[in-house]
Amino acid sequence: MQNIIKMIDHTNIDHKATEKDIIKTCDEAKKYGFRGVDVNPQWISVVKRELKGTSIKVVVLIDPPMGLSPHFKRIAMCQQAKKDGADELDVVINIIDVKYERYADVLSDLKEICKILPTKIIIGSGYLTDDEIKKASEIVKKAGAFCVKTATERDPLERIELKEKARHLQMMAQAAPGLEIKASGKIKTYKDALMMAQAGADIIGTSSSVEIARAYKTAIKRKK
Repeated sequence: MQNIIKMIDHTNIDHKATEKDIIKTCDEAKKYGFRGVDVNPQWISVVKRELKGTSIKVVVLIDPPMGLSPHFKRIAMCQQAKKDGADELDVVINIIDVKYERYADVLSDLKEICKILPTKIIIGSGYLTDDEIKKASEIVKKAGAFCVKTATERDPLERIELKEKARHLQMMAQAAPGLEIKASGKIKTYKDALMMAQAGADIIGTSSSVEIARAYKTAIKRKK
């Protein structure tokens, strides 16, 4: 049975979040032993401080929801994140460039980003056709990222059944063999998380981590 807890990037990207909220998120991550804590850039230093002495990764979301900032700004954001103490970047691919098949521009942008820190690239699969999902995943692998991720918080896929998200995960894995796969967006329950894991997810991004962890522990006890 997969240890769902160790797969979770405990996420708090609420724009209304306060420092107190972020500290609570970190405390929850330490209590349950989640993989990482994923936040907006302004909270990196707080998370780094709160997670000091643990193996939990400081993860930062860069350029949501569609990756449309100019290249130099994206590089600057990633460099600042590294300076502030981030361990990993979750960077949104330029979805418009993907849609218009500006693949050389996409690859060039991501290659430079992936040199800064270990990087997951969010392809926004809900915006893309099946062929575009495959192509974007191939580019992510070529760019040197270690992981390809499904969605941001505003991805249209959020309104699609998780079965469709699971199908996207499988396509991403086939198009970019060797990369880790991260599922995120509307993963609310242990059942949801288990579905994503069974579809091939290596990492799960969710703000419902505590509820999922509790349900996982209950499921483990029932099996004993």
